[in-house]
Amino acid sequence: MENNTDKLGIIYTAGAYILWGFLPIYWKLVDEVPAGEILAHRIIWSFLFMLIIVLVLKKWRPFIQQCKIILQDRKKLIGITLASVVISLNWLTYIWAVNSDHVIQASLGYYINPLVSILLAIIVLKEKLSKQQAFSVILAGIGVLYLTISYGVFPWVSLTLALSFALYGLFKKTVDIPAMFGLTIETMIITPLAFIYLYMIPKNTFGAVDTIATTNLLLMGAGVATAIPLLLFASGAKRIPLAMVGFLQYFAPTIMLFLGIFVYHETFSQAHLIAFSLIWIALFIYLGSVYKHPFRKQRS
Repeated sequence: MENNTDKLGIIYTAGAYILWGFLPIYWKLVDEVPAGEILAHRIIWSFLFMLIIVLVLKKWRPFIQQCKIILQDRKKLIGITLASVVISLNWLTYIWAVNSDHVIQASLGYYINPLVSILLAIIVLKEKLSKQQAFSVILAGIGVLYLTISYGVFPWVSLTLALSFALYGLFKKTVDIPAMFGLTIETMIITPLAFIYLYMIPKNTFGAVDTIATTNLLLMGAGVATAIPLLLFASGAKRIPLAMVGFLQYFAPTIMLFLGIFVYHETFSQAHLIAFSLIWIALFIYLGSVYKHPFRKQRS
């Protein structure tokens, strides 16, 4: 029975990361819409879709209870509000990167994200660093520095994505609520700002008469594209060891990298190859340190 559960966990978790990996294709379908406007729609429709999921699964009472707990706990309220802000920044940067032909930079960001999380754990949570982890962080740092010097452009997209997602994980630790409720509350907090933004912009693509229905449907579908992988991940990650989750998470940036090179024909220079190679080696070392604790479970 447990073996079947583990298989389901691998399928769900891998499915989530594969969908995240192919997400650039979705944003490319609406690349004529400004990134800020896509983000606003993603937030609004994600909130509405998650609200429907909560109602359909008859989780309304537990959801309201979680909202009350957060409102009564200042630390949790600040934590989930900050999580809402940084995940919005992450989404905005990612959408802009994809639609500005920086898919490879986005891929790099999600490769170095776990290593940035290690740094935050040391600085903020005062966690101790193993020798393997320390070496992996230094090696990845050398890779990013080499790319900056050789390519002549500071990889701000990669670092913004890595840092914002690492901060998101850090802030989520202060709240510790189920993923389904977490995304619903996070998008609920930002939804009023998204509505104000759409109202304030001179020309709202969604409401424009000359916009074809397909674009409107894709903007509405951004909520589904956001929520489905998260729900798969929430269901799968709690069934398998943390080390397995750590391995599967690299499906997403690997798929992004291949899309950037072979589908969107972005430049992948020798400097990129050397930098990515250093980071891949760093990640193998990092995963080796994680696998020393194979029976630790991912919290939902």
